[in-house]
Amino acid sequence: MMNTHLTKTDIKNLTREALARWFQDHGMRSFRATQVFKWLYLQQVDAFDQMTDLGRKTRKLLSQNFSSKRLSLNQIATSKDGSEKYLFELGDGNLIESVLIPEKDHYTLCISSQVGCSQNCRFCLTAQGGLVRNLTSAEIISQVRDIVHLTAGSRNLTNIVFMGMGEPLANYRNVIHALNIITDSDVGLKLSSRRITLSTAGLVSRMADLGKDTRINLAVSLNATDNKTRSRLMPINRKYPIEKLMEACANYPLKNRRKITFEYILMKGINDAPENARQLAKLLRPIKAKINLIPYNTYEDSLFECPDESVISRFQDILITDHYTVMVRRSKGQDISAACGQLRAISLA
Repeated sequence: MMNTHLTKTDIKNLTREALARWFQDHGMRSFRATQVFKWLYLQQVDAFDQMTDLGRKTRKLLSQNFSSKRLSLNQIATSKDGSEKYLFELGDGNLIESVLIPEKDHYTLCISSQVGCSQNCRFCLTAQGGLVRNLTSAEIISQVRDIVHLTAGSRNLTNIVFMGMGEPLANYRNVIHALNIITDSDVGLKLSSRRITLSTAGLVSRMADLGKDTRINLAVSLNATDNKTRSRLMPINRKYPIEKLMEACANYPLKNRRKITFEYILMKGINDAPENARQLAKLLRPIKAKINLIPYNTYEDSLFECPDESVISRFQDILITDHYTVMVRRSKGQDISAACGQLRAISLA
C-alpha cells in the first residue's frame, strides 16, 4: 500500500489538459500548464523553484500541491552486449525494472506497467511474484523521463516497448495517460507513436480501446496455436480463447499500413514442431501480421528449454515460405536476467 503521509500528487500524473484545468480552477491562465511541461520534460528540472518564467506565488502554490520526484535508482546492471537493466525503487518501497537496449544508432527502452503481474504465464519469471499493484502514470512516465536524463549526450532514445513487468492493458487508464505525455510532440517527451509498441498477453476487452485511443503499435504474445496448449502456457486463454483473440486482432483498427506483431516464444517440445509452424501460418492468414520468433530464455528452475538452432531455422523457413515477415528476436541482456520473460525486480548484489 502507498504511504498515507505522501499527500502531494506527483505532477507527472496530470496530462497537460488536466494541469491547465487546475490552473484555471486556481484563478490562473491555462497556458501555465504548457510552461510547466516544458520545464518538466524538455528542460528536465526537478524543483518548481527552477521554473523561472513562473511567478514566485505560482511556484509556491505548485510546491504546496505537487511533488516532482525522480524514481530512486537502486541499481544498474550492465550486460556484456551493452544492455542496461535499471532497478528502480518506488515511493512505497516496491521495485520495478526497465531495460535499455542499445541499437545501431539509437536506444530502445523496455518499460514496466505494473509491479509484478497477474497473468501467471508459466514461462515468465515476472509472474512468479504475482501482482502487487498498478504503476501510476507518473511512475510509467518517470522510467522514460529519468533514463532520457541519464543517457543525455549518448545515442538517442527513440523506441519504447511496453514489454517489461506487467500486463499494460490491465492498467489501461494509467498507461494511456502516460502515453499522452510520452508522445506529446510539443512539450512532452516527444517520442513518435510509430516507435512505441505495447505487448499484451491477449486482454481482448481492451484491445479495441487501444486502437481507438492511440496510434502506437500492437504486439500480441501468442505462443501457441491451439487452446489446450495456450491455456496451459497462458491462463488468460481460458477467458479469451484463441478464437476470440483472433477476432479481436482481425477487427483491430490498424493505421498507415501497419501490421500486428505476433510474439511466439519457441519452447522445446512444446510449440516448436513443423506442424506448429504450419498451424501458425494458417491461423494468422486473415490478419495483417508479422511474426517475432523468440527462442526461450531460460532462468534458474525454469520449466522449459530453448530449441536447437536447426529447429528454430526450420520453423522460420516454413513461415517465410508462407509469405510472412518473420524475425528471430535474440533477446539481449540474458547474462543479467534482462531478457524477455526474465524480469523479477530483485537486487543482483
